[in-house]
This record gives sequence, C-alpha cells and structure tokens, in this order.
Amino acid sequence: MDSNAPDLNEDAEAPGWARSVLTFDIDAHAAAQGEWALQYEQLSSGSFRGELTMVQLDGLRLFGEKTNLSLRQRGRLGDEIYGFAMSAEAAGEVYFDGRKVHPDAILCGRGHQIDFVTPPNHCLIAVAVDRSLLNPLWERMYQKPLAAWLEHQMELLPTPASAEALRSKHLQVLKEALALAQHFPDASGLRQLRDDILIEWIEALPPTVDTSDLDSLARRKRMVDKACELMLANPDEPPSILEICSRVGASRRKLNYCFQDVLGTSPTQYLRALRLNGVRRGLREAGAGATVQDVAARWGFWHLGQFSLDYKKHFFELPSETLARARRSRS
Repeated sequence: MDSNAPDLNEDAEAPGWARSVLTFDIDAHAAAQGEWALQYEQLSSGSFRGELTMVQLDGLRLFGEKTNLSLRQRGRLGDEIYGFAMSAEAAGEVYFDGRKVHPDAILCGRGHQIDFVTPPNHCLIAVAVDRSLLNPLWERMYQKPLAAWLEHQMELLPTPASAEALRSKHLQVLKEALALAQHFPDASGLRQLRDDILIEWIEALPPTVDTSDLDSLARRKRMVDKACELMLANPDEPPSILEICSRVGASRRKLNYCFQDVLGTSPTQYLRALRLNGVRRGLREAGAGATVQDVAARWGFWHLGQFSLDYKKHFFELPSETLARARRSRS
C-alpha cells in the first residue's frame, strides 16, 4: 500500500462494535448483521451453518461471511452506503443482480438494493462504506466526483494479481481489526487499517467500466422479480408455471432462461424452495395451537406425507422437529 495514500478522516471516532458470530439458522444469520435489512432463502438441501466476522469502524464495516449452503440474499444496506464484495475463493457459481459473475469479480454498487445467489461452501469478503467517507476519498484520488456507475449494481473484473492481493489483504486486515477492536480499542490504529483496506479495494477496480449491458440485465431481472412476486402473492394456492408465464408475458422457455440467468435455477425449483422456506418460518413462529398441517396448508402443501418427505430432504429434519424446537425455545 502506498504510504502517501490520503488519510480518510483525521477526526474518526472509535469503532462502534466488533463481532464474530456462528449461526445455525438463516434468519438468525441475517439478523446478526445489525441494521441491514436482509432476508436469506435456502436453495440447497442441508442443515445451515454460517459464520460472520464484522468490524464496524467509523464510516465503514469490514465483513467476512462463510455459508455452507446455496442461498439467495436480498435486501438493503442503506441508501447512503456503497458496497464492495468478492468471493474469497472460487467455490461455485455466484449470481449478482441478474448475471452470473466471474470468480474474481468485484461486486459493487449502492446498497439501496442488493440481490445475489451464492453456492454451497462460499466465503464472501466485503466492505460497506458510507458515502460521506467514500466520496471525498474518491475526489482526492481521482480529482473527480464519485463515479456514476456506482449507483448501479456492477460486476468489475480486476487483474488476477490484484484479486489475489485484495483477498489476502482483506482477510489480514479483518483479523487484525477484530483483535484490535476487541482487545486494544486504539482509534488511531483502527483508522489506519480502515484507510488501508478501503484504498486497496478502490485501487483494485479496473480503469474503465462498461455499462452497456445494464438495460438488458435489468429487463431479465424485472421479469424474474415479477414472477417471484406472483409466486408469493397467494401462497396457499401457488400459481402454476404456465399461469406465471401468462402473467409476465413470456414463454415457459424464456422464463426458464431468465431464471437460469438471474438465479442459476429453474422457476419450478425456486418456487418449491420459496414455499419450503415459508413453511419453516411459519413453524418457528407458530402459535401454541398450530399444527404442522395448518402451517403447511398456508403454503399450498395439502398432502402431508409427501410434504414431510420434501421438507426433510431440504432441511435435514422433519417439520414436526422444527415446530417442537421452536416451542422449546419459547418456553
């Protein structure tokens, strides 16, 4: 790192918090990320396990995440927050805001709306930075305002050497900042770590950015988002794929193509996963008199035997076990 790089804020305060969390539930995993409004859907089969490492510095959050299952993550970080993220290692196909991305890609953009799918055994590294911190730094480094393309969700490809150096640097700084914030809350040292890693991310970005495909990506994603809305509009009577095709104005082949492009799965598989996730949440929140059959029916599962088999295959436990554990936790 250049020793002459600009200090981002000489009056920076101490970090708000530092946290390392092990989770076994996707909703708990989302909630552990503080004020970020996120929702996860489990797409692959298995018992979920996640790890989060976060250090909140003044104006910037350092972030590391490990998850063992394929997930769709949607939500928002905030209108004045910009995110920069990448896979810590190549583990499978990642889909970000409507496209499959390169294993070395930096995923970036404003945090008002994020949407990406990660494969099993995925490791993510990221920084989320306030505009008030990023904009003046950008102007000092490039003598011009914050790039307009950062208002979109972008996939940018650094050089292989830059990608590898960034991964190594981020993991090193995350470990150092976590230890420093937890045991030696030195504002000066943490500020230097923050400055170094943010500049490392920015300098890894390619010198030119092509935005020519944004419109076509947005059209495909709008179709998929509309189809997902229809899937959830009446969960007790889920529409058929042909009904969804009619409502969004696409052939079955085109809808399947768009789902594969945007989410890496078919509409039928995604609808099934959505409904099973919905039942799981319903079982956790069920009242004292509710039964598995009651909750399953609210999501359009009327054949309890087949539903129980599908549920166990997806979550590695019976729905009755989920319900019993939720009741024990509330007692």
